Amino acid sequence: MNTQLDFAKAGIVTKEMQDAVVGEPMTAEELRGLIAAGRAVLPRNRNHSFPILRAIGQGLKTKVNANLGTSGECCSLELEAEKLKAALDAKTDTIMDLSTGGELAAFRRFFLEQSPVVVGAVPIYYLAAEMTARHQPLDEMDSDRLLSSIEKQCSEGLDYITVHCGVTRESVKRLETFERLMPCVSRGGSIHMHWMRKNKKENPLYEYFDDLLEIAHKYDVTLSLGDGFRPGTIVDATDGAQLQELMILGELAKRARNRGVQVMIEGPGHVPLLQIQSNILLQKKLCDGAPFYILGPLPTDIAAGYDHIAAAIGGAIAGAAGADYLCYVTPAEHLGLPNAQDVYAGVMAARVAGHVADIAKGLPGAMDTDRRMSECRQKLDWDGMISEALDPDLVKHRLQVTQDREACTMCGKLCAVKISRLS
Repeated sequence: MNTQLDFAKAGIVTKEMQDAVVGEPMTAEELRGLIAAGRAVLPRNRNHSFPILRAIGQGLKTKVNANLGTSGECCSLELEAEKLKAALDAKTDTIMDLSTGGELAAFRRFFLEQSPVVVGAVPIYYLAAEMTARHQPLDEMDSDRLLSSIEKQCSEGLDYITVHCGVTRESVKRLETFERLMPCVSRGGSIHMHWMRKNKKENPLYEYFDDLLEIAHKYDVTLSLGDGFRPGTIVDATDGAQLQELMILGELAKRARNRGVQVMIEGPGHVPLLQIQSNILLQKKLCDGAPFYILGPLPTDIAAGYDHIAAAIGGAIAGAAGADYLCYVTPAEHLGLPNAQDVYAGVMAARVAGHVADIAKGLPGAMDTDRRMSECRQKLDWDGMISEALDPDLVKHRLQVTQDREACTMCGKLCAVKISRLS
């Protein structure tokens, strides 16, 4: 069966492409061309039906992902339902199930059945958690078991999966050469590196990448090539290990596109402000313009409790430089499993960053809402300001208007807009 990429290369505009351009500054034919060129992806597993499709990539609005899921210390279906609702209320574009605790298959089914948006996951988490629960050492994993687990999860309907194929013997060697403060902060990356060191073998996802492509093509699953050696501190940013892995991912992305499999690249991480733009430009150059999916990035390491704000700063700069997809960071980052309030705050912060980036990119129509908001402010049209705001409910809750509705309580009778009208 054909994938969205196969159809795009054949010059066919699918219904999914037509649905995905609703609200976007391009036509379905233009999206088809970008997908065919590998510069956009449209994640949708052929076994997963859901109403809100999103395309990610060049010329499209910057998209936002919300990570949900359990941990071994905290697993509650009720809590995950609250978090999913919060993410959707904040208008996330996609979600990822990163569960590592409890009945993982049941949580995955819940997200696939209840989410109206794209659902992604990291398949190695499920296998690793399953083995740990059975008291099996992670180094006893083998390639057949890993690929079988990936296929099972893809068959259930995951629209995209993160796979750490760039953690290879070659990139591990670079990691050992560079003296990092924090060698590996990627959970998936660390699992693969541990397995490779124990077994003295190549990463199965790299060695058997063609088999992985067969699975992805069978279900039309988009591959998100994970950055196992992303910097976990600004001290380690843009070093040899990170760049070696990125070059490998660029090579694998080309192989994926040639097989008709949609692919995007994951990126850092913790990056100083002045290195963010160069990181984006490097990825776009080395990966032939493949969509770039970044965590943050965080331009400082000391904003614990406010990491969603730090990530919004980094995300806006990254998006303006060409990043296509922002993975949210919540106020709970580095501190614990986020709750529903954290999820909502994280999505909204990332949406602010994405919108700022879209304006900087010059996307057609990106400033239209800003203009309408400003017109409402000039008219002192409070209802209009509420409707144009990114978060109308918050504005409605925080708005304090004077009794005559001629100003807010910040300025009152000294409202500059009101005074300037009388001049």
